[in-house]
Order: sequence, then C-alpha cells, then structure tokens
Amino acid sequence: MSLRTLPLLFINLGGEMLYILDQRLRAQNIPNDKAKKVMNDIVSTMFNKKFMEELFKPQELYSKKALRTVFDRLAHASIMRLNQASMDKLYDLMTMAFKYQVLLCPRPKDLLLVTFNHMDAVKEFVRDSPSILNQVDETFRQLIESYSCLPFGEFQLIRQTLLIFFQDLHIRVSIFLKDKVQNSNGRFVLPVSGPVPWGTEVPGLIRYSVSRPVETHMMGTMKSSAVRAKENAAPNPLAKEELNLLARLMGGLDVKKPVGNESGFRLNLFGTDEEEDHAATISPPELSEVVNIQAIKDRQQHEELLRIMGEFCEQEQQPRHSCSKGDDLLAMMDNL
Repeated sequence: MSLRTLPLLFINLGGEMLYILDQRLRAQNIPNDKAKKVMNDIVSTMFNKKFMEELFKPQELYSKKALRTVFDRLAHASIMRLNQASMDKLYDLMTMAFKYQVLLCPRPKDLLLVTFNHMDAVKEFVRDSPSILNQVDETFRQLIESYSCLPFGEFQLIRQTLLIFFQDLHIRVSIFLKDKVQNSNGRFVLPVSGPVPWGTEVPGLIRYSVSRPVETHMMGTMKSSAVRAKENAAPNPLAKEELNLLARLMGGLDVKKPVGNESGFRLNLFGTDEEEDHAATISPPELSEVVNIQAIKDRQQHEELLRIMGEFCEQEQQPRHSCSKGDDLLAMMDNL
C-alpha cells in the first residue's frame, strides 16, 4: 500500500462534503450569512496549516471508522448541526462520489487532476475570505510539490490503495441509479468504449518473440527469492504507532457552539424530516457480533479443545494492548 494516499483521500472527500453541504444549504434556504460562515469555518478547519503538515507526512491510511469520525468532527466545526441519519447519508454520498471518480480515471496520475478540481471548488467557496483562501493556496502548493514529480508506478500504487479502501462500499445513490451508472446492487457500471489512456495502445495486438532457454540456476534463484519474499510478508507485530501528531491535532476539530446572539441550525440531508426520522430507525447495526460456542461435556474426548478455550478466557480477562487501526484515535476523541 502507498504511504502517500491519505492527503488525496482526505482532500477529495472533504471537497465532496463541501459541495454536498453547499447544495443542501441552498435547498433549505439557509440565510446567506449563516451559510457562508458554515463553509468558511469548515474550510478553515480542514486546511489548518499544522494539520496539513502532518497530513502530508508519509503514513498509512486510517481505518474507515477513524476517518468517518474525522469528518464527523469536521462537519460540526461550525454552528451547523447534523443528526446521525443525515451524517450517515452525507458520508455515504461523499465516499461513493469519490469512488466513482477514482474508477473513471483513465490514468492513475489523473487522480491528481481530480484533486485539483476539488481544490478549485473549495477556493470558490471561500473566495471572499482572503485569509482562508491563503490556507487553501498553501495546500495547493504542497500538493504540487509532493505529487507532481512522483513516478507513474507510485500513482498506480496510490490508486490501488484507494480501490482497496473503497472495495467493500456498494451504497446505492439515487442520482447514480437514475443515470444508470450504478446497478441495483450498488456496483458501478464502467464504460469499455472510447479512447484508451494517453501513452497506451488499444488491447488486442499480439506480438511473438523468439523463445529463449531459461538457465536452471536462474530458476533456483527466483524460487529462493520467492520463498524469502513470502517469509518477509508476515505482518510486523510492531504496528505503526497510532498516536501520531495527526491524531493529536484532531483535538483541534472541536464542535463549535454559538456565541453571543449567534444561533445555530440543523441541516437535513433528506427531503423531509419524516424521511430523516425513518432513516434513523433503519440504520444498519454494528458489524461486530458475538457468537457463543458451547463445548460438549465429555472432557476426556475434548481435553485439547477445553484447554484452548481456557486460554481464550484468560486472554479475554487480560487488558487488550493491540487494537484495530484507529481505535486509539477514537478513544482519544471521546476524552476531549
């Protein structure tokens, strides 16, 4: 997996979030001054200088749960409030929109062009705020500096990392279904016609080459290299520390409260309040389930099984020191 994927994922998802919020603010006739303040507050928090500096350091992606929490905090970095159902719908729209854009990129390096498009849209949202606009321009400079000189193979690795992140997300979006770019099972319909990407050839051309004998010692070397590679593929028990500075900076994404005479407001991502209430009642349950297994009472025949089960019980009673990626970050946020 690429260690340079996180900035592109965060910026593009953030751009989609701002676009969706702008549409809903207009649809609900929120006063222009309040709507502008919401956009300015979110963009200012999103492109905080120190936050961006840490974001651009090479690092692995956070888990889906941790990244969702980041955007939950980001969406509430203003006087606007979203309930759980609306936040779920907002995040679903963000992720599926960017996933579709990743799938449509003719070349892996075109991911950078998609990111630039989102940056241009963000600049348009804050064009009347010079200080915030400078923050966005600084991030634009960092993007060019960090990604413009990367080799083609690195962009291919970034694209694969993004596709792995999105591979289990098949959420149906009404506008995609209406335009027939998404099937009823939530999978996208990708075109197979049209021009091929620049620098590539139309598939189907077969070239023959003279076969060459392969020396035996070379095959032995390749086999031993494959064995070593398989051994080195074992997961490293010392996982990357979760409490890096990026996680600590998340403490700065506090939920803002109205001050003085300023009044907050609630934004609904659904057409009506009834639809939102209905969505809240059918929210999917947590994916983790507890399965209880009861062993047979015959200890003589199942002595080994009982011993193993006893070890499991001892492990459950001990404190857990290793958590899935992002759990430490979420625990820290809960204590803010």
